[in-house]
Amino acid sequence: MEKEYVNKYYMTEVDAFEDSIYCHHALMGDSYIGEHIHKKGQFLYTEGGVVFLKTANKSYFLPARHYIWIPAGIKHSIHPSSSHVVMRNLYFPKYETDTDFFDKINIYPVSDLLIELIMFTNRWNGNIFPVEEPKYSIAKAFKLILPELSQSELPLALPYPQHQKLKDIIKFLESNISENVSFKVLANNFDISERTLARLFQKELNMSFIQYYTILRMLTALKLLLDEKLSVNEVALKVGYSSLPTFSNTFNKVIGVRPSDYVKHQNTLL
Repeated sequence: MEKEYVNKYYMTEVDAFEDSIYCHHALMGDSYIGEHIHKKGQFLYTEGGVVFLKTANKSYFLPARHYIWIPAGIKHSIHPSSSHVVMRNLYFPKYETDTDFFDKINIYPVSDLLIELIMFTNRWNGNIFPVEEPKYSIAKAFKLILPELSQSELPLALPYPQHQKLKDIIKFLESNISENVSFKVLANNFDISERTLARLFQKELNMSFIQYYTILRMLTALKLLLDEKLSVNEVALKVGYSSLPTFSNTFNKVIGVRPSDYVKHQNTLL
């Protein structure tokens, strides 16, 4: 397919027909797609850079070789790291056979089989109607098979804090990402007891400090690998890991693949 730039007006077409499946492949060619909402569930796969997808209370980080499922009715905006990012979207109506898998916004790694299916849909753009067989049945099967191909959801999202002190603490962590900041040092720097700080993280963000800090470092590592093309060793140092094996093991645990393998496969569809 010859890649065309995103025309934001396509979003008004997504819900024009209740029973259609809407397919859209295009280069972003812009800085972002503003806050919007649709009545169909959205499958979004991107190539060529990092994409942040923001909802009312979380920022999701969508790297290469992953997709995000966005349930119907979720207000969101899309922020790519560059205008060269390619979006591959499929919007699906609800079916009686839908499981609770389709009720949750989540990010999943993409298998080789799913990549083949994504590339098969590359020939389609616009509405696909039930009378268009076998095209419609193939597109519908794409949705129905997602739960089977998406067994491991990834925590590639960070919630927004409301508490001002926690906002300052997170800003500090982001600004000093190359340092291995300990919980004790963090508490001392902000004149707060470790116990109070631990409760603040759990109450505000629904996760522990170490969970938040680890995800923050791995998401930063992903961005450095994709956008700055640094080596794995350079990235490990820039996110505060002096041990390459420890960084690689942590990356694998969070992202589902080792950083060296991730770099090899990030441009599979380009």
